Amino acid sequence: MKVSDISRIVQKLQSQGLTVAFAESCTAGLLASEFVKGKGTGSVLLGSIVTYNEMVKQTLLGVKKQTISLYTCESQQVTNEMVMGLHKLLKADISVAVTGLADSGASESEDKPVGTVFFSVYYKGKVDEFREEFDGTTEQIRKQAVEFIFQKLEDIHEKHFS
Repeated sequence: MKVSDISRIVQKLQSQGLTVAFAESCTAGLLASEFVKGKGTGSVLLGSIVTYNEMVKQTLLGVKKQTISLYTCESQQVTNEMVMGLHKLLKADISVAVTGLADSGASESEDKPVGTVFFSVYYKGKVDEFREEFDGTTEQIRKQAVEFIFQKLEDIHEKHFS
């Protein structure tokens, strides 16, 4: 996504006085790194927490060990707990969590291949869940996940404020 497109999203959020926070796993900080390229992010972005390791997910975001045991770290259930923990911690108007399989060696299966990414977006007291399957290299999957989140941020603005 172009810097001008990110700036447009930031300006839309800014115009409504909305704040945003991220909990990142498979994107490993790329989401925040790309978002801050937009003009004016200082008034919108509260922060981003990279919780790549399951112990960090548990310690910082309150993800239950049982949830990880039952569903794996790369699951919608874990992503939902991440977004709720993030919202509790930072109190952003929009909280976004992302986990998934950008590379092999984790919990991939026939039903959940490499490229499967889970998103949870907390806004106005509810969580929207998304599961997408992206193709490409690890870096391409991570970039596609970031683009998907930017589109969801824009969709929230369009749906609630246009």
